[in-house]
Amino acid sequence: MPTGQKTFEADGLARGETLPAWDLRDLYDSPADPRLETDLQAAHAQAKAFEAEFAGNVAALAGEQLAAAIATYEAIEERLGRAASFAQLLFAADSTNPESGKFYQTMSERVTTISTHLLFFTLEINRIPEPEIQTKLQDPALARYAPWLRDLRVFLPHQLSDELEKLLHEKEVTGHSAWSRLFDETTAAMRIPVRGEDFTLSAALNKLSDPKREVREAAGKAVGEAIAKHEKLFSLITNTLAKDKEITDTWRHYEKPSSARNRANMVEDEVVEALTAAVTAAYPRLAHRYYAMKAKWLGLDKLEYWDRNAPLPDDDDRHISWDEAKNRVLTAYAGFSPALAGTLTPFFEKNWIDAALRPGKSGGAFAHPTIPSAHPYVLMNFHGRTRDVMTLAHELGHGAHQILAASQGYLMSGTPLTLAETASVFGEMLTFRSLLNAETDPKRRRIMLAQKVEDMLNTVVRQIAFYQFELRIHEERRSGEILPARIGEIWLEVMTESLGPAFNFSEEFRLFWAYVPHFVHSPFYVYAYAFGDCLVNALYAVYQDEQSAGRGDAFAEKYLNMLRAGGTLRHQDLLAPFGLDASDPNFWNKGLNILSAFIDELEAAA
Repeated sequence: MPTGQKTFEADGLARGETLPAWDLRDLYDSPADPRLETDLQAAHAQAKAFEAEFAGNVAALAGEQLAAAIATYEAIEERLGRAASFAQLLFAADSTNPESGKFYQTMSERVTTISTHLLFFTLEINRIPEPEIQTKLQDPALARYAPWLRDLRVFLPHQLSDELEKLLHEKEVTGHSAWSRLFDETTAAMRIPVRGEDFTLSAALNKLSDPKREVREAAGKAVGEAIAKHEKLFSLITNTLAKDKEITDTWRHYEKPSSARNRANMVEDEVVEALTAAVTAAYPRLAHRYYAMKAKWLGLDKLEYWDRNAPLPDDDDRHISWDEAKNRVLTAYAGFSPALAGTLTPFFEKNWIDAALRPGKSGGAFAHPTIPSAHPYVLMNFHGRTRDVMTLAHELGHGAHQILAASQGYLMSGTPLTLAETASVFGEMLTFRSLLNAETDPKRRRIMLAQKVEDMLNTVVRQIAFYQFELRIHEERRSGEILPARIGEIWLEVMTESLGPAFNFSEEFRLFWAYVPHFVHSPFYVYAYAFGDCLVNALYAVYQDEQSAGRGDAFAEKYLNMLRAGGTLRHQDLLAPFGLDASDPNFWNKGLNILSAFIDELEAAA
């Protein structure tokens, strides 16, 4: 596995700049590392012994005994998590490498086989009557795991027989995971010619924010043409996964296609519906209004889809070096909390970030928590744009959250997606505010504000539109397979509704649903971004009030405590110290009003 630094010479964008590639040796040296095989064999032996000792006996365990069993279960799962994380990160670094693909699939199959011996444990815990669980929880040793037990039992109404659960668990590697791998390998292998140069999909999409309109148009049409070659495959993947989910949801008695995701996010269907309704109602005063202004700024009667992320006329959109991006983000975090910034320095000093551009690398960005006994890793594709600085701030927000929550252990350090996005979006807001406060040029401040508005529209409006697209696809799939042309129609419907009349959508844009990985990897994930953004807007407003009153440090400590809690608290309890309540119907409008106020300011400046 390559370690250390990589030279920025990918996709025709060479600048002689040095960008980091991650060092995965804190997990394993390589796929041939003897520690990997030792861990897998040990985990297999431990899992079989665990099953032999506890299968059929879980309900009879006293509180202290159940706590000890959970601790053993957690240790085995973490050992498997180390191997699985290593394989996933290798595959993300180069999805076109056949050896990485084979290793990833092999590890997935071996981990699934081993974890099958553990499946009985959570199923038997859930069958313990609630009064008995409460009695056992009086033991202090078991009380530590109360949050995990609470969240586990949320799924009790949807739990199947042990044999069916085992079947679904074992078939995952030939079902959803296999289709996801096919999608990843296909998109990673795509090469897209734009004006005489070949680009990866990620780099070609990045050209949609190029200052030159002819470059943006060429990139958009080239992406559309490239996707068209795989349209039947992407449609097959979408139809198959939607049907697969419908079958599982039917067996588990989930009311709506999104209900399973909402359960996993520990948020009620009604809360998500309220968020969606609030954002949809705000489309005209947010996206429609802003993009009408942007069309005037660009001197256009109508925007084409390739103009959505176009820089403003006065924006020089200069290249930002990696070192400058790093300093901007660390300075912003340190201005809020030196302790929080301190959690981020190892990412840069110890090569926990892969930012280099190269063929075969996964598009987009993520922060992978791996396991608490190791540390997170961040993947992104750094093109030297302002948006990349925000992406870095976003993913490092995840990373800081994952580090601070690690003390909760493997079972309770993770958070629902809705809360996981809070730390990342808050990090973006800190970085934006820091840069805006340091800028004295009115023209530059207007550009920065417009960029922030666009980022927020992408996070709130666009993601809710994505969510509505998924809902329509999954609901319509229940009546039969959806033809590729119909999928494109649904995509254009939701894009037109959300972005508004300022846009003209060319024919090839109907295919742009196909490159969004969340639709494949994590159905209905996308609303978590809007949830996090609106929540952070409200949270940041509280921070500003506290800072004005001289209580900024106290707020920062409460914020760090929120991150340290990991998955032990739900959103009501986490937000209560800040006087916020996401179940309040007016809560979402508070966050949306901040975005609307930014647009008001831009209108006034124009």
